[in-house]
Amino acid sequence: MQVFWFIPTHGDSRYLGTAEGGRALSHDYVKQVAVAADSLGYEGVLIPTGRSCEDPWVIASSLIGETKRLKFLVAVRPGLHQPSLAARMAASFDRLSGGRLLINLVTGGDQTELEGDGVFLDHAARYEQSAEFIRIWREILARSHDGGTFDYEGKHLSVKGAKQLFPPLQKPYPPVYFGGSSAAAHDLAAEQVDAYLTWGEPPAEVAKKVADVREKAARHGRTVKFGIRLHVIVRETDAAAWAAAEDLISRVKDETVVQAQAVFARMDSEGQRRMAALHARARNKAPTLDAGASSLPPEGAQSPRGGPSAIGRSRADLEISPNLWAGVGLVRGGAGTALVGDPQTVAARIEEYAALGIDTFVLSGYPHLEEAYRFAELVFPLLPLRVQERLTGGHALGPFGETVGNQYVPRAAQS
Repeated sequence: MQVFWFIPTHGDSRYLGTAEGGRALSHDYVKQVAVAADSLGYEGVLIPTGRSCEDPWVIASSLIGETKRLKFLVAVRPGLHQPSLAARMAASFDRLSGGRLLINLVTGGDQTELEGDGVFLDHAARYEQSAEFIRIWREILARSHDGGTFDYEGKHLSVKGAKQLFPPLQKPYPPVYFGGSSAAAHDLAAEQVDAYLTWGEPPAEVAKKVADVREKAARHGRTVKFGIRLHVIVRETDAAAWAAAEDLISRVKDETVVQAQAVFARMDSEGQRRMAALHARARNKAPTLDAGASSLPPEGAQSPRGGPSAIGRSRADLEISPNLWAGVGLVRGGAGTALVGDPQTVAARIEEYAALGIDTFVLSGYPHLEEAYRFAELVFPLLPLRVQERLTGGHALGPFGETVGNQYVPRAAQS
């Protein structure tokens, strides 16, 4: 099991969908989150990509010297990057960081944003281009260890005599992560990448994805690792965690939700459609994600956990699976679900996903600095001992806390 955190380069806040409680994005703040993740024992961090974010390669490069062992999951974007240049960037970063680079292959799902970046391919063509891109990228870096060159002529991309003079530290190349929910995405993952990432869907749906990619990879004689992207809201008690979830969306206005959902609806991303469908599933109690209707739960619905939230949507409507909450996706694109609960419950849900074959958990929470500490302090000690030891260097059980009476070191409870 690997546990990653998240660098919020698109902004951070105590409340979603409002400027209230917003936190200025600066290098000092990004550094604080990265250093916290590094010192707490998270194995790596995901740095998001897109026009709503600071550039991931610039951010990651600025954090190499600020961290010691933290790995960086950084995006390459077919259509924006050329594979030879992306290979050169990856090799340089990998050497300068001491082998701490992970690659996130991002095809993109917002046609409006893509066209603004000069990419005019449709969904199917983008996956064709991505497959060609990562094949060229991998071959250039793999052959750089013995000085070889690579020729390739594809439908969208071609290279002749491509060569990387300075190889990466990791052999044959830094591991490639990739996420996508369409059939084309599963085919690409099965054939070429090292780890397939899914957004946080209910366990039964995640199991279907894992089984499909695993079966397709086996046809190529390959094995693929699996990861999941989730937000977390963990507090000492279940009630406090759910109260924090309600508080996170308490400032969201209905018109903000409508505007955000309209943007998500225009995207051709199958993963984004599935995130939106989770809201409809909660509202309609539908048994499947196959129908993507309106993503807004009913106004004023009452919750067995409590009354309606400040935006007129009950927590019960947004709890789409035990302790899996879709409230984040009301206004946030991409990963829109959170694990909510006390430490024991959240740890149990994580192990439930791990039993399905999930190796890597890419987590985040609001605000990202404080939630990084909460999750590490409350949940790390409940994970399997071998995971604790790797995450924290064998010191997961203490001693923690301030010395008592200038003489006694507080003892940590045994996990």
